[in-house]
Amino acid sequence: MNKIRIGTRNSPLALWQAHEVESKLQGLGFKTEIVPIVSSGDKNLDQPLYALGITGVFTKDLDIALLNNEIDIAVHSLKDVPTQLPENIQISAVLERDFPEDVLVRNNDAEPLDLEVLKIATSSLRRRAFWLKEFPETEFTDIRGNVQTRLKKLGDGIADATIFSLAGIKRMDLDINYEQIPFLLQAPSQGVVAIACLSDNAELNESLKSISHKETEICVTIEREFLKTLEGGCTAPIGAKAEMLDGQVRFQGRLCSLDGKNCIETDEIFDWNDSENFGEKIALKVLENGGRELMEEIRKSL
Repeated sequence: MNKIRIGTRNSPLALWQAHEVESKLQGLGFKTEIVPIVSSGDKNLDQPLYALGITGVFTKDLDIALLNNEIDIAVHSLKDVPTQLPENIQISAVLERDFPEDVLVRNNDAEPLDLEVLKIATSSLRRRAFWLKEFPETEFTDIRGNVQTRLKKLGDGIADATIFSLAGIKRMDLDINYEQIPFLLQAPSQGVVAIACLSDNAELNESLKSISHKETEICVTIEREFLKTLEGGCTAPIGAKAEMLDGQVRFQGRLCSLDGKNCIETDEIFDWNDSENFGEKIALKVLENGGRELMEEIRKSL
């Protein structure tokens, strides 16, 4: 292969991710070219994602470019990638996970306020539901756009605070104050850069294996199978965190009603092997423990 064409969204954070992948591929001796593509999710910043009615709103345009042979690989934030991929597209590699947590960023006027009185800007159903679980009277407003756009909206007074993935702040090397909020269990596969490729491109897929981080791969596979089994194609407030500890995996999962009043949680430690679908197994337990009824309620509400 003469040159690997790397498809990416054109936001600063997405380009940072693409350059990380480019650096690793160049380390293997490949020539590369970055190909920025404007995604549907970046074109419409007026509606929350769950209202757009499109699965894979940030990945669809890159999928099309892959299938049309306009790019050789697509670089994504894995949490944006649907669990059901288009035919002949696969996730071929993931980089080591860095900062999966959610953090709170306030505007200057809201610095002295208690968490329960903050007006929060977020369009994420998960973040809203998990926040409402702790603070049921909270008022929310929608917010969309890249990190810089959302910071500007916050400074302009759209709300008292907003919520970011810590990875975005760290990767952009932003000098802003943030606070940890442990009760906001992260989205499945949050903080992970993924590389998608055509399944029938055997030679390139083999090369991509050598830059994939095995431990991260194991953890996000469990998280995504948990998500896939629960949601059945429906957007829902679902959190998942798998981490490897001395050959074992600790998995924390959560499914909440939209108002945060009804939550089903799981936290277990198990020995990992590559023959069992642990994410599916744990999700089935959640579904049997009231999760089916909860998912049906969410579907009707949306």
